[in-house]
Amino acid sequence: MRVRIKICGVMSPEAAVAAVEAGADAVGFVFAESPRQIDAARAIEISRALPPFVARVAVFRYPEPGAVAGIVRRVKPTVVQSEPVDGLHAALEPGVGFLPVFHDGADLVSRVGEASPSAVLIEAAGRGGRGVAPDWRRAEEIARRFPLVLAGGLTPENVAEAIRKVRPFAVDVSSGVESSYGVKDPAKVRRFVEAATGGLSR
Repeated sequence: MRVRIKICGVMSPEAAVAAVEAGADAVGFVFAESPRQIDAARAIEISRALPPFVARVAVFRYPEPGAVAGIVRRVKPTVVQSEPVDGLHAALEPGVGFLPVFHDGADLVSRVGEASPSAVLIEAAGRGGRGVAPDWRRAEEIARRFPLVLAGGLTPENVAEAIRKVRPFAVDVSSGVESSYGVKDPAKVRRFVEAATGGLSR
């Protein structure tokens, strides 16, 4: 099975369609505070432009569960991606998946092991979307135990190497395929997908 690909921080229907046409399996809508942040109305507009079977991921960062519940009701995402917070699962409607985010650090492997998630996204310490990579060695150790989404610092130039070394379930890119902050470059997106799909299968 090939590695799945998510293009995150999509801000327009045109960018989302270009990502899917390039071969992306999922697009991410950022609801956390960020220059890539969009509101529910914009996410709904983008979702309507997407074909069936493309995953729509609502991205949060330490959210209030009530805010997540409101977005879930309106936007109907496939998956909610967030750092785990108390009460978050109660905000999800039936059929909406949850992808917990863990930030890199010396104790990363033990933290993920204790949580024993059904799947996990690993990114660098601190805020995501900065083009900073986590430690691939720790990520690879986690990928041997759990379906892992690798995020942070990925580009068309290094994603194939990341896949070979980490062997993740999926890769997640935002800044690595932009022409300027928040603006996805269709050519970079295509190159990223080509490099990722040309790498080793899981």
